[in-house]
Amino acid sequence: MAIVHPRYLVDHQQTPTDVVVPIEEWRRIVEELEELEDLRSYDAAVSEKQETIPLDTVMSEARARRGS
Repeated sequence: MAIVHPRYLVDHQQTPTDVVVPIEEWRRIVEELEELEDLRSYDAAVSEKQETIPLDTVMSEARARRGS
């Protein structure tokens, strides 16, 4: 996990309203979130029960549709 150095902005009642992080840290956060999204998508795809079709069958059907 990336180390983050946030700065908090507060309103006149000292209630936190925003967070500021250095740009390089922000880029790392975004990169890690994108990677996490990819992993979750992969996990969801793997967990689904899907019929698999052998590559030879797919290629034969594609050739037949093209008339080769």
